[in-house]
Amino acid sequence: MSTLATIPVTTIAGSPATLADYSSKVLLIVNVASKCGLTPQYTALEALYQKYKDRGLVILGFPANDFAGQEPGSDQEIAKFCSIDYPVTFPLFSKIPVTGPDKHPLYAALIAAAPTHIPHGPWRENLTNYSAKNGFPPPNELPELLWNFEKFLVGRDGNVLARFAPDTPPDDPKITTAIEQALA
Repeated sequence: MSTLATIPVTTIAGSPATLADYSSKVLLIVNVASKCGLTPQYTALEALYQKYKDRGLVILGFPANDFAGQEPGSDQEIAKFCSIDYPVTFPLFSKIPVTGPDKHPLYAALIAAAPTHIPHGPWRENLTNYSAKNGFPPPNELPELLWNFEKFLVGRDGNVLARFAPDTPPDDPKITTAIEQALA
């Protein structure tokens, strides 16, 4: 596995970990949030995990509060939310910053490896219009993450294979085809 494997992370339960714990697996790394319009993607992410986990896919959720304060809870509150409101069984990690100068080293490495995402729909345009209408700053420019639920596909060798825009549903053929190819 690449240098991604050596970057320290913390599980949602507070235990130290690294991505080396998932060596030889295909990873879908997602920055998640519980108060976002895209939060229902948790359901599709869990379905994707259930469909492919026996073939070697692991979805890793990294809560982040970087976008409009949409993940305000503590790790304990997030864990409870993800066991009751959107019951997921894939691994979750401690809340981290995923954008800006203080972004976690994992996200710095992911973004450096995949500075652009595969677009899906008019998400950037919609965010730009919403921000302007409500007096918010405009969305981040690439290579920074655009919003919650951006997805990075990492191959068994630890190299980033693709980056998908936040509005790309987890069951979109662009993602499932890329997963199937990575698992083959």
